Amino acid sequence: MKFHLAINLERMDASADMKEVQQHTLEMVRLADEAGFDVAWAAEHHALEMTIAPDPFLLLGWWAAHTNRIRLGSGVVNAAYWHPVKLAGEAAMLDLLSNGRLEFGIGSGAYQREFDRMKPGLSQKDGWRYMQEALPVVRALWRGDVVHDGEFWKFPRATSCPKPLQKEVPVWVAARAPITFDYAVENNCNIMSWPLTLPLSEIETYRERLDAAVAAHNPGYKGTFAVMRHTVVYDNDVERSKAIDAVRQVLARFGNLMTQSGDVMEGFPEAVALESLEGNVRVDPDMLEENLMFGTPARIIEKLHAYEALGVDAFIYYASLGLGIAEQKRSFQRFIDDVLPAFS
Repeated sequence: MKFHLAINLERMDASADMKEVQQHTLEMVRLADEAGFDVAWAAEHHALEMTIAPDPFLLLGWWAAHTNRIRLGSGVVNAAYWHPVKLAGEAAMLDLLSNGRLEFGIGSGAYQREFDRMKPGLSQKDGWRYMQEALPVVRALWRGDVVHDGEFWKFPRATSCPKPLQKEVPVWVAARAPITFDYAVENNCNIMSWPLTLPLSEIETYRERLDAAVAAHNPGYKGTFAVMRHTVVYDNDVERSKAIDAVRQVLARFGNLMTQSGDVMEGFPEAVALESLEGNVRVDPDMLEENLMFGTPARIIEKLHAYEALGVDAFIYYASLGLGIAEQKRSFQRFIDDVLPAFS
C-alpha cells in the first residue's frame, strides 16, 4: 500500500493566524516528503475558511519549491469552474515547475453554495457533465492543437502552453457514484474515493463498483484505487476526546455546507445541530472512532490491513479536521514513526 497526504489551509475561526496555518501546511508536506509519502494533495474550494484553496496549482507550486521527490496532486479541481485551455496550461505549468511531479485530479464539485457563486445556475448534481467534457479536452490540449465544439465550451484551434514535462500525466477522478467509476475506468484514470464517515462497507461498495466497471468497460485497467480518511493517531483518552470533538465540529459545519441549512459569515460556516446530522456525516463518537482512521498505532495498522485486503492501493491521510496544529503534527509524526514501518 502507498501513502498520500491531503491537507488544507484551514481556519475554524478568526483567531487562527493565517501565517501560522500557511506554515503548518508546508511543514506537514515536507514531513510527508521526507517520510516517503507518494503524493501531497491540495483541494479547490472558494470563499470558505475551512478549506482555503482558491487555486490548487498555486499551493502545489509553493510546495514544489520546498520539497524534493513527493508528487503533487490537485485533489481535485472542479471542472465547471475552469476553461479547458486555462486548466490545461496551469496544470502543465505546475508539471514544468515541479520537474514532472504533477498528479492531475479532476472532479464534479461538492457544495451547491460554491456553484451558486462560481457557476450560478448550475446544480451540483450536474457537475459531472462538465468533468466528462473537460478531461478529454485537457488531455488533447496537452498533446497539441485542438478545436473544440462541445456542449459547455467552444473554441478555435488552441494548444496548452506550456506542455507538461511528463509524457503521460497521471490523471485522477474523484468517484463515488457508479457512473463516475465507469467513466474513470473507460478513460484509464486513477480513482480517489472519500467515504466521509461511512463504515468499511462503503469502501467495499466502491471496490465492487470499480470491479464492475473494469469487467464491463476495460478489462486491462491498471489504475490506482485510493481511499481518503480523516486520520488521527492517539495513545490516550484525552487525545481521543480532542480528536473526536474536533471532527464533530468540522462535520457540524460540513453538514451546513452539504444541506445549506445554516449561514456562512466571513467565510466561516455556522455549525448546525449535531443531532440533525445523519447519513454521510453521522457524528456518534464511537462510530467515528470505528469508521475513521482514528486510534492507536496498532489499531490503525489493523484498519489499514483491512483496506489492503479490499484492494485499496493507496491510503490518503486526511490531516485537516479542525484539530490544533500541534496535535496534527504529533499525530502525523506518530503515523510516520509507528504505522508506516508496518507497510514498508
